[in-house]
Amino acid sequence: MYITKKHVSRRTVLKGMGVTVALPFLDAMLPAGTAWARTAAGSSKIRLVCMEMVHGSAGSTALGVKKNLFAPVKAGRDFEFTPTLEPLAPFRDDVTIISNTDVHNAEAFTLPEIGGDHFRSSAVFLTQSHPKQTEGNDVHAGTSLDQLYAKQFGQDTPIPSMQLSIENVDQAGGCTYGYSCIYTDTISWASPTQPLPMIRDPRVVFDQLFGVGATPEERAASLKADRSILDWINGQVSQLKRQLGASDRRRLDEYVENVREIERRIQRVEARNASGEQRAMPEAPIGVPDSFEEHARILMDLIALAFAADTTRAFSFKLGRDASGRAYPESGVATGFHNASHHGEREDRIMDFAKINRYHVSMVPYLLEKLKNTPEGDGNLLDNSLIVYGSPMGDSNIHNHKRVPLFVAGHAGGRLKGGVHIKAPDGTPMANPMLTMLHMLGRTDLQQFGDSTGELDLNNPSPATATSEGV
Repeated sequence: MYITKKHVSRRTVLKGMGVTVALPFLDAMLPAGTAWARTAAGSSKIRLVCMEMVHGSAGSTALGVKKNLFAPVKAGRDFEFTPTLEPLAPFRDDVTIISNTDVHNAEAFTLPEIGGDHFRSSAVFLTQSHPKQTEGNDVHAGTSLDQLYAKQFGQDTPIPSMQLSIENVDQAGGCTYGYSCIYTDTISWASPTQPLPMIRDPRVVFDQLFGVGATPEERAASLKADRSILDWINGQVSQLKRQLGASDRRRLDEYVENVREIERRIQRVEARNASGEQRAMPEAPIGVPDSFEEHARILMDLIALAFAADTTRAFSFKLGRDASGRAYPESGVATGFHNASHHGEREDRIMDFAKINRYHVSMVPYLLEKLKNTPEGDGNLLDNSLIVYGSPMGDSNIHNHKRVPLFVAGHAGGRLKGGVHIKAPDGTPMANPMLTMLHMLGRTDLQQFGDSTGELDLNNPSPATATSEGV
């Protein structure tokens, strides 16, 4: 641990046996007499989370458009939240809803590709590129949005980016319709030929973030000792606190307690899954909760901790896997996800599918609240974050990619106003708002992304759509 008499280095870490714990930003990390806005921390890069939920949205169906299940009736700032998006209402000023965009590159281009929408769509979501149809290792898509950001702005953090998933995404070989399972297994591509593996187990994420078990021997010793990682650094925490002011001590205590609480929750999940009791998902790693909500929240807590300590600034988060039969009874619907998405255009089944969509969206406010409650400089982490949530599919019943669901949250370091519904002109590629996001993230050198035709203004609805009564 390195501490000067003037201030604490932003890169101060606490180290113990195979453990490395980065610190949240503290006032003591500001040089004396220096305003936050003039420091490197004050101009710190934006945090990015890209979430994909498969199977599109009930709001993309003809009935869903008529009933405004996803997109609000009005564009502009005078909008009302729809049934699917209503869980976001407490964060109205932090949310930008983007409707009426299409993902053309997820469509079939050739006859052999027809029917394979479920098995290429995820590869398109963040790349906006059409994947090569292959069951071999010669996969080809594009470089994903999260990696375009991480390449330029993630290299000065300990971990340039992390890739998370909820469902099983380690199916090797070919899936069906001539597509490699790699295309359904990840949404992050470091290059058009380099898909990145996603981590499902919260224990693995925790250990990577906190350097637990840097060597196999250290990891084994830590697990055998059944101790908290904080047990290895208690002395250093106490030493550091003696040199901090009251507000910094409170912030450090809260951060340390958050680390401990997440560790405890992971330990409880592991103990429960190792007890011999019947599991809902017996094939899942021991650290993976059977509960979708519990799993999502633990991973979101880890995202918030990583952002607070600036361990990484970029996450991709795959919330589902195409053609998944998983059920979400908490949504009020017992039908498996894939079957529910093939609703046969029946109104009752579309409305059931909308309940599942709403349930999935309801996971997001948990992360938004965590970020908003984490101070940073003159604001909070949500002010300096960009949270993207969407799907590359529209109406999953007919496997189309029109009017896909998409919203973003956060303020991107002041570049995104929030509190608005942007209705894109008909035929607008999803790549257009994503190009705008890349520019907000600092990649102003990029003039093209996927099949983009230009930017989409995410702060000011056009006059033609600001009073629109339909989507």
